[in-house]
Amino acid sequence: MKMQEDAVTAVLNRLRRAQGQLTGIITMIEDGRDCADVVTQLAAVSRALDRAGFKIVASGMRQCLKGDEAESSSMTEEELEKLFLALA
Repeated sequence: MKMQEDAVTAVLNRLRRAQGQLTGIITMIEDGRDCADVVTQLAAVSRALDRAGFKIVASGMRQCLKGDEAESSSMTEEELEKLFLALA
């Protein structure tokens, strides 16, 4: 499955944002910040990663719905479902 360029851009933006948040969390822990603040930021990173994964799966579903026969590596419904459930 090859992602559309706009989907790739959105996923990379989300992953870069999550990367920055994770770096901030590491600094928070090293600085001895409050546990509640750390957990709040961890939850934000988790959501960002989930959204990136959902975007990837949604892109695959969109391609399958289009029925693009030129795409030799199109995924089956079962494969997409397995990917989706891996994020749940």
